Amino acid sequence: MKDSRIAKGGLVLLGCGKMGSAMLAGWLDSGLPATSVYVLDPNPSDWVRASGVHINVDVPSAPAVVLIAVKPQMMGEALPRLQAMGGGDTLFVSVAAGTTIAHFEAVLGAGTPIVRAMPNTPAAIGKGITAIVANPHVPAGGLHEADALLQAVGQVVRLDTEAQIDAVTGVSGSGPAYVFHMIECLAAAGEAQGLPADMAMQLAKATVAGAGALAEQSDDAPSQLRVNVTSPNGTTQAGLEVLMDTATGLPPLIQKTVAAAADRSRELANG
Repeated sequence: MKDSRIAKGGLVLLGCGKMGSAMLAGWLDSGLPATSVYVLDPNPSDWVRASGVHINVDVPSAPAVVLIAVKPQMMGEALPRLQAMGGGDTLFVSVAAGTTIAHFEAVLGAGTPIVRAMPNTPAAIGKGITAIVANPHVPAGGLHEADALLQAVGQVVRLDTEAQIDAVTGVSGSGPAYVFHMIECLAAAGEAQGLPADMAMQLAKATVAGAGALAEQSDDAPSQLRVNVTSPNGTTQAGLEVLMDTATGLPPLIQKTVAAAADRSRELANG
């Protein structure tokens, strides 16, 4: 990023909480000069203050990129500050949940290049995955810039339509919470079978983390990995018969879980 359009034109980061800070750390590690970044945040952390970026000062009138990382409830107050930058060549990238491209266009101008993104919390350790979608005013180069910026905190996938954001929210946006709850449940079940609580939690965390890493790195599909560890009439099969029950097991439960999150995402987006 050292000699990129972003480095030369400047990047404005609106909101620098956990997600914004994680992205900022990734950009700086990738070579983006700290002097090219302008952070607008009422309570920047000590780390942000020590990073060398500009903090709460006048920003370029037409920066290369504005990345919006404020909480949805703060959007109404924060977004009008950027209104004068809309309608030109500045690329706007939003990682704020629930705010549609149409809303940004209404505030910033219909011709403004806008990319909407849905990251997830593992981005805080560089292990996130972000889905992005752009309006028609974003050139191919702009989409590539957004992709590169968000790769600083993990993988990136490109959606065909903005409507798919709700499904992404249900799967990967909210998904870490489902996995955390599974860890809780697995540890509690181990404790119920006689394990010490701290040992049960250690086993549950390591099992989920290890299985996830194996699934991501293996050439085999998760279904095949499941078969590989399931001996006929063995212990794993006994457990899976409960978990995979099509009426009461995990398949219908996960379907309902993701649908509920996606439906709520649609409700929030529609006000």
